[in-house]
This record gives sequence, structure tokens and C-alpha cells, in this order.
Amino acid sequence: MSDGFDRAPEQTKPLRAPPSSQDKIPQQNSESAMAKPQVVVAPVLMSKLSVNAPEFYPSGYSSNYAESYEDGCEDYPTLSEYVQDFLNHLTEQPGSFETEIEQFAETLNGWVTTDDALQELVELIYQQATSIPNFSYMGARLCNYLSHHLTISPQSGNFRQLLLQRCRTEYEVKDQAAKGDEVTRKRFHAFVLFLGELYLNLEIKGTNGQVTRADILQVGLRELLNALFSNPMDDNLICAVKLLKLTGSVLEDAWKEKGKMDMEEIIQRIENVVLDANCSRDVKQMLLKLVELRSSNWGRVHATSTYREATPENDPNYFMNEPTFYTSDGVPFTAADPGMLWRLD
Repeated sequence: MSDGFDRAPEQTKPLRAPPSSQDKIPQQNSESAMAKPQVVVAPVLMSKLSVNAPEFYPSGYSSNYAESYEDGCEDYPTLSEYVQDFLNHLTEQPGSFETEIEQFAETLNGWVTTDDALQELVELIYQQATSIPNFSYMGARLCNYLSHHLTISPQSGNFRQLLLQRCRTEYEVKDQAAKGDEVTRKRFHAFVLFLGELYLNLEIKGTNGQVTRADILQVGLRELLNALFSNPMDDNLICAVKLLKLTGSVLEDAWKEKGKMDMEEIIQRIENVVLDANCSRDVKQMLLKLVELRSSNWGRVHATSTYREATPENDPNYFMNEPTFYTSDGVPFTAADPGMLWRLD
């Protein structure tokens, strides 16, 4: 064991003083070395880390993506490359949206100055949102922001109008797409879910400053559901379930405000599909779970009455927060116990 400690100083040889000063340092015996091992400080002394070293980031991570655009988009030869690079960045790092979207929009305002450029921008975002499954929500948020912050408004239509026109192009072939081949249906389903995200995220500001949703999308979603249920293949039904989980509560509230019973009709149609369609057992279970979710008000929990308003008759949780008392025999009882007052006496 002493041989091992004798070799330890050789590991720290580069850290020793010159030979002339080393001769003056008394040699420690093995017992003192075992009592006070000093070799543990060697890794600290040998470290090449520096307080002046550049900040570390994991591979592929950008500390501030917007920094590369401080001088505009001069490093990008085309609008397409600039926009696609940013879309890919958002796909990989969605959390950067809040900090970088303003710079992105400002750069676009300096570049997108023609009808063709605006059309190209809309198409790039649409394709990303419908080809990358996890980008539909982010794409809808991006569309909402640009619809309010892009300054260009040509005669052909502003950003939001061109976006809705692009969606309408896909919407008009919904019946053929819903009964098409697997690839066609998959593309159609991506469009359906993106339109659902647009309905939830695209804000329309009225003349009085009020914010509303696009009614045209509400109508479109209703017809898309009809197309899906009219062709009850498993993947169509799964898409319908996803859409209703995403937008069902908002759609039903909007229809009820207008006195419409559209959701009742949809639920009835789902029940008919479960009974008659030749879909798989798993898909039928999904549909039944959706009906159950809707019967529970889409999982929403309304605020309970305040404590002063609550009574044992109107609030089933009335006694939940009451203290628990014990009899002399150790038997617990609460305010819900009819004999509580007598026992407290």
C-alpha cells in the first residue's frame, strides 16, 4: 500500500515547483500520507478550465438564434431558405418562439414586399405545419402572430386571407381525400388537425378591439367531420377523434351560443358508427371513450360553490374539509355523522 502512495506524487509531477525548491520540501512518510492524503487536490490543480472560456451549449443548441439575423437575412440568398431555416429551428426548439418571433417578423417585413413573396411565405408555413406532425400547433401560433404583425397587405389579400385561401384549396377536395389511398388520407388528416389548431389559435380582432375566432373555420371543421365519418375507415375515425378531443369543447360552446345542436348530431353519428361500421375494436373503444368524455363536459370541472353558499344538499363535497373527531372509544366521526352534536355535548 505504501508503494501506491509513493507513486501518487508522480501523477502530479507537472504541478511541482522547480527541483531547487522541491529539495526543501520534507518527504512525507506513508503513515502521514494515509492520515492526510493530499492527492485529491490534483484534479483541481490540473484542470484546464478557465473563467474566460466561452459559454458551453449542448451540441445542436443555439443560445440565441436571433443573433444570426441581427444584420437581417444577408446570409441567406433566398426567402425560402431563410424561412425554412427558421421553421426547422422552431420544430427542434419550440420554446424559442416567444424570444425570437419578433425578430423574425421584423426581418420578414423588410423582405416580404411583393405578392409573390407573401404567397411563398404562406406556402412554406403551410407545408411545414401539415408535413411535420408536431408542428401543427406551433404553425398555428406562428400564423396568428404574423397575421397581426406583417405590414404588407397587397390587393391579392393579407397574410391571413392568403392562408385561409390556401386552406380552402385543400378543403375543397375533402371528400376525395377522405376516400383516397393511404398516402392521400394521411396528408388530409394532417390538414384537418392543422385547421383545428388554426381555429383555436387564429385570433380575429374586431373594429371595437374584441377578439373572436374565425367562423369560417368553425363551419369548415363541421364539414370535415362529416367527410371523415362518411368514410369510416380506422384512420379517418382516429383523425376525427383527435380533432374532437382538440376542439370539441370550444366547438360545442360556439354552437350552443348560436342555438345549434351540431354536437348532438355528431355524437349520434359516432354511436351509429360504433354499431354499424366495420372498424376495429380498438377504434370503437376510442369512439366510446370520446362519447364518455363529452358526457363529462369534455373533462372540464366547474368551480364549486363558495363555502358560505355550499350546503350538504347542493355540494357533495361539503363535509370533505371538516375536521374528524373521535369518541372515547377511538371511533372517528365528523359533521356528517347524525349524532355528532349529541356526542360533542
